[in-house]
Amino acid sequence: MNRFQIQALKQDDFAEMVAEEVERALAHHDEAINRPTMVSVGKIAGSIASAVTLLSPKHQRAIDAIHADLPGLASKFVRALAAEAARRGEAGIAGATNPPTTLSADVEPPSLPKSDDLEAMLIEDWAGRVAGSTYLEENLRIARSTLHRWQRRGEVIALRKGGRKHVFPLAQFVDGRPVAGIRDVLSLISNPRLAWLWLTRPSAQLDGRVPIDLLRQDEVVEVVEAARAFAPG
Repeated sequence: MNRFQIQALKQDDFAEMVAEEVERALAHHDEAINRPTMVSVGKIAGSIASAVTLLSPKHQRAIDAIHADLPGLASKFVRALAAEAARRGEAGIAGATNPPTTLSADVEPPSLPKSDDLEAMLIEDWAGRVAGSTYLEENLRIARSTLHRWQRRGEVIALRKGGRKHVFPLAQFVDGRPVAGIRDVLSLISNPRLAWLWLTRPSAQLDGRVPIDLLRQDEVVEVVEAARAFAPG
């Protein structure tokens, strides 16, 4: 057995140890969680922890640099896993009675809630990290007047949170400015909640890539075309 095989065994042991600890923590925290789910979550946690130990110091520092975003990224990851599991489950049921079909590139997976459903959901449950104008002014140095001007022009997505208060998803800002393309997307998907949901979910029109990630990389044209294909009517 060579040293790489030995290292792999050590990594497997470490992943299994983390998985067992996570399972115990889940069982202690919530007895309603079923056993298969606890095992699955434990395996995910163990795999991630094991993978982190193999990262180079450079990549470890990169993770440290985004530690404030990790809760939102983790929530997004878990929701994506749940959606994928549901999709595979539905596909399995359909496959028992119907021949398998291939999802065409121009068909959006039927996983996005309707606009009315989004209005009834807590923003924190689906939108990722959001902040009000005070936070943006103090931390990103975005003046309230500037923020309101962007909002009036449709250059930034503002989500209503009770009464007249609005919060702003943080992922749409780079270097203290909203990423290019937000205005174009809002012109095609006029409901801000639906627009932001679409921007933050893997899109079939973009081969499973996440639109907001592409906008943050200045891939505006491709995202706008995908939004046009997705937009109703």
